[in-house]
Amino acid sequence: MHFQSVALSDRGLTREINEDSAWVGSQIIAVADGLGGHAGGEVASAIVINGLAKADKKEFTKEAVHDLVIEITTKANGEIAKKIKDSPKLKGMGTTLTALLIRNNKVALLHVGDSRCYRLRGNTLEQLSNDHTVIQELLDQGAISEAEAAGHPQRSMLTQALRGDGDVTPVLQMYEIKKGDRYLLCSDGLSGVLTDKEIKVGLKKSDKDEAVKFLNDATYINGAPDNVTILIADLSDTATTSSILLGAAHE
Repeated sequence: MHFQSVALSDRGLTREINEDSAWVGSQIIAVADGLGGHAGGEVASAIVINGLAKADKKEFTKEAVHDLVIEITTKANGEIAKKIKDSPKLKGMGTTLTALLIRNNKVALLHVGDSRCYRLRGNTLEQLSNDHTVIQELLDQGAISEAEAAGHPQRSMLTQALRGDGDVTPVLQMYEIKKGDRYLLCSDGLSGVLTDKEIKVGLKKSDKDEAVKFLNDATYINGAPDNVTILIADLSDTATTSSILLGAAHE
């Protein structure tokens, strides 16, 4: 099986640069949202996405998905740490990472941070990733309501990210492949602006190019306050998507 994908990475209306990065490949697709602003978020996201691009080109040798995930995240963390050591002004940078990998007729979700993965199966939209944020922990504990979370001052505070310090435990989840499934990977420039209902309307458009345009246009209607990266993928028996880097990784 292969991913057939359409993707877009946009600076938005208020950010000076695009700190998001993305990879569109045949066996791996991924979105990374850089953290740290002028401290180099775009550098961190580009490091991890370029590492994944190498994995998709078979430069990683691990066959077991768990081992591959550990190798990918360990290598990315090491490269971020080295970059910070060489350029101390980059201290504080980091990145999220949400990726899908096809292995043994299953889809593996690798997740660190709050960039999201959704699956549209039939008429059901499901968020497969669980945000690594202070707010999500409070929601899981029942300490706050969804309404309280919407305007909470710690809404964007992450509990997990790739920062070069080695203190990260990536989540790995496995899903059965089902014909007709459609996946969305996105930075919080999309998920933080649109409702699930709006996202679902966009994903249900049969043409992936139209779906990506609809979702990106919707973020602009709502002010596009952040970088937005949108990657929509269907599954196919044939590889037809050209491999591409987007956002900061493409610079």
